[in-house]
Amino acid sequence: MGPGGLRPAFREMAAPLVDAGWAVLQPNLYRRSPPFAPFDFATVWTDPAERARIGALMNGFTQAQALDDTRRLLAALAGDPRVDVTRIGVLGYCMGGRTAFTAAGGLGAQVAAAASIHGGGLATAKADSPHRAASSIRARLYFAVADRDGSCTEADQAALAQALDAAGVRYAIERYPGALHGFAMPDFPVYDATAAARQWADVLALFRDTLPTP
Repeated sequence: MGPGGLRPAFREMAAPLVDAGWAVLQPNLYRRSPPFAPFDFATVWTDPAERARIGALMNGFTQAQALDDTRRLLAALAGDPRVDVTRIGVLGYCMGGRTAFTAAGGLGAQVAAAASIHGGGLATAKADSPHRAASSIRARLYFAVADRDGSCTEADQAALAQALDAAGVRYAIERYPGALHGFAMPDFPVYDATAAARQWADVLALFRDTLPTP
């Protein structure tokens, strides 16, 4: 899930995965927050009041809560004969990219593949920075990094690579020249259809290589 919460864009974005035969689970990371009005992504980052409102939502949950929610949802699906949750793929955009990375560290061998698309906060000084759990990761990882992204700087990428290399994690970090943070979100003004198609091709290839065949 991205910073604006679950919305029609995410149903649209689930389609390539569903069409490929996978079940898609979209946790609501804002479930602990009161109901909120939708955001206008053309203005939310430039309107101080709206920026504060979305910021409060983004800061209203922790990575530990998101990981706990994911565990509970997977446990609820464990008895469904239509779904195999023993080896899963996780995929996230913007702040969801950090959560997908967190899941790879927190769920260990249950996560076979994890992809972070224009994700931020991947390697920080914070105690819950997901790169700190690199030694627990058994998944293959893919990071699509927007060009000149302040939430995932070159220094952040270097720290990320250093942690993953030390842990022997299989990963790829790919830069998307000219694509801005949020480029894969179809309801964002910075949406880049070419870059979005590229990340879908890479994500689907990763999942096909690592997950049970649907």
